[in-house]
Amino acid sequence: MVLGVLAAVAVGLWAWRRWHPASFWYGVAFPARAVLVVLTWHHVASGCKLTRRRRRWRLTLDAVPVVGPAARNAATVVEHKRRMRRVDVERAPRLGLLRPTRLGWYMRVRLHDGQVPADYERAAEGIAHAWRVHSVRVVDVKPGRVTLWATMRDPLTEVEVTPETGELLTVRPGKLENGRDWMIDFRTVPHWLNAGATQSGKSNLANAIIKGLAPQPLALVGFDLKGGVEFTPYAPRLSALATTRKECVDLLGDLVGELENRMGLCREQGARNVWNLPEGLRPVPIVLLIDEVAELFLMADRSEKDEVSRTGTALLRVAQLGRAFAVHLIVCGQRIGSDLGPGVTALRSQLSGRVCHRVNDPETANMTLGDMDPAALDAARAIPAETPGVAVVAGQDGSWHRARSVFVSEDEAERAARDHAHLTPAWDALIGTVPTTPTTPPALDDAA
Repeated sequence: MVLGVLAAVAVGLWAWRRWHPASFWYGVAFPARAVLVVLTWHHVASGCKLTRRRRRWRLTLDAVPVVGPAARNAATVVEHKRRMRRVDVERAPRLGLLRPTRLGWYMRVRLHDGQVPADYERAAEGIAHAWRVHSVRVVDVKPGRVTLWATMRDPLTEVEVTPETGELLTVRPGKLENGRDWMIDFRTVPHWLNAGATQSGKSNLANAIIKGLAPQPLALVGFDLKGGVEFTPYAPRLSALATTRKECVDLLGDLVGELENRMGLCREQGARNVWNLPEGLRPVPIVLLIDEVAELFLMADRSEKDEVSRTGTALLRVAQLGRAFAVHLIVCGQRIGSDLGPGVTALRSQLSGRVCHRVNDPETANMTLGDMDPAALDAARAIPAETPGVAVVAGQDGSWHRARSVFVSEDEAERAARDHAHLTPAWDALIGTVPTTPTTPPALDDAA
């Protein structure tokens, strides 16, 4: 009967885990894991060199030899006495309360005196192996405390999300390694640098962004120096498309002029940015997508030096002024290095959002993530070739995550561009006049 009961319980637990894994995790698996983590934390911390020796008062046993009355026999009696004295005690860092997540758990750890968050980053792999989990990350740092985030499995194996969010200038291109949605909010992080080698997922991320932005009341502008082969299929949703450097210079000149117009409008209305303007005067946001940014700065001979200089200066002005006046950049490239000139380095400093896919050379990874966090740089170099779409994402707050963009085929992106072609504002109307409504492009007003 006992064996039958145990078998029934085992089958019931298996069925519970099979058919409703979320409730099984919160009801059974996580409590068991929490008990295991608490009971083994001292040994794990000691093995990862996170413990510290402290002097503490303890009762100890002292052995005192006593010679018996029969001296001729030299009989020795050992007498034990307890004494209070200070001894060295190995203490593990204090754990906070374990809080479950859908993919694991997180907890705060109080640092010992002299410890820094880098000690826990170095020990993260050892802690993950001790806890039998996929990974352990230091995700939050506060004075004297760090937060460890443990994930049971890799959430980036399969990514299924919808890029459209329904919010202006917000896109959901994929998932983060902690299971949360990867959100790109251009109002929070206005400009993004997207680096990656061929077949790394860089173009797929651009497709996801285009699909997510296509239904929104904004203008998309494309710079495609591959002769237009990348962005031409999305031309129905693009207000302007430049395929040569000369066309890029002309479009950048128009954008700089539009920025000056918006600047004058904000000055007249006493607003610091376009979002403080009345709705009737707020201009249409503009998102500029640049493919292969290196082509804008490469020079075949000295005759192109002036053109490259004008391009870099105009692009830098757009990046510096764009946030306040709703003009945003997405700069993509396979090769981004300091050898392209000072213009690329200056532009990179204005792109606070960074996405680094698998790259062919360490210089590109260093240009993308090196000035933010060395650990992010190491994670980007470790991206395997068989995982296209996986990238290291660094935002404005300085934190970074592994992420993966959802697969969006070219046909899906083209269909989104065609279905929302009626939302495309005309370029001449966009840079010539200020729209009268914040959500309706000028093309719709003209049609009406």
